[in-house]
Amino acid sequence: MPEPPAYIDESFHEHDAEGFYVLAAAVLAQEADEIGALLQGLAAHRSPGKLHWTESSARYRQAAVERIAGLDALHVIVVGAPVAARKQERARAICLRRLAFELNGLGVTQLVVESRQQVLDQRDVRTIQQARFDLPKGTLLRVEHHRGATDPRLWVADIVAGAVRAHHLGNSTYRDQLGALLHLVEVPTAD
Repeated sequence: MPEPPAYIDESFHEHDAEGFYVLAAAVLAQEADEIGALLQGLAAHRSPGKLHWTESSARYRQAAVERIAGLDALHVIVVGAPVAARKQERARAICLRRLAFELNGLGVTQLVVESRQQVLDQRDVRTIQQARFDLPKGTLLRVEHHRGATDPRLWVADIVAGAVRAHHLGNSTYRDQLGALLHLVEVPTAD
């Protein structure tokens, strides 16, 4: 039986010398309505349509991480660094390629990525198509994009990406709580 889809979102820290890109994949056994119910009590802290880490208080972040830590899940995170200002899309492509490789090794064949805009979504599709060259011949790997407001499983990926970003900025509290659920890979993204 194939693994469930991986739900993917990102976080980015822009800085001329110490920028980094975090791409998180949440591999969840739960359906969207189960995740929505789990995170329902956090709705007061949500942006229109979705829960979002960067716009949230420390109290929300703590509650969200506690709830996610109790899920039957694996979170695969690729952190690319360094990322110079205005090189975010290049870093994303490098991270997405590596993430596809890692997820394929776990038996994941479907990637659900948070949609950004049509041109950027098509760039993701091309990156995944190129990633297939790094995988065994005949590997199945599908990618589709969903709006963050439509699937709470993407919120989980956003929270995990935020927790790892906080760790890289010096606050390991959230990352430590997710501990054994995380598989973290770091990749170089410099020219």
